[in-house]
Amino acid sequence: FIGAGILHFVLLDFFASIVPPYLTNPDALVQVSGVFEILGGIGILVQRTRTWAAYGLIALCIAVLPANIHMAMNPDQFAEIPVVLLYLRLPLQALIIWFIWRTTRVSAP
Repeated sequence: FIGAGILHFVLLDFFASIVPPYLTNPDALVQVSGVFEILGGIGILVQRTRTWAAYGLIALCIAVLPANIHMAMNPDQFAEIPVVLLYLRLPLQALIIWFIWRTTRVSAP
């Protein structure tokens, strides 16, 4: 998550291009999501903040779902990415959410 968050700044133009057109100020949205991805990645590394960071990362995964749907519904705008990968991103989000939840749960004593 930390690396992916950093990529939001390194590849700002690409990430801004996948923001659905009905959302305003794509650069700011990408930068804000990048900051929260970095913070969430750091947060899950710290036992004390892990649960809240997991909730935040799950919320972030849900928040970026419109970008994934936009890409899948407009494959002509992303010709450099195979169409099958655009569609695989959708169930991958669910898998990532499950993985976050599963790996950050605190086990009962």
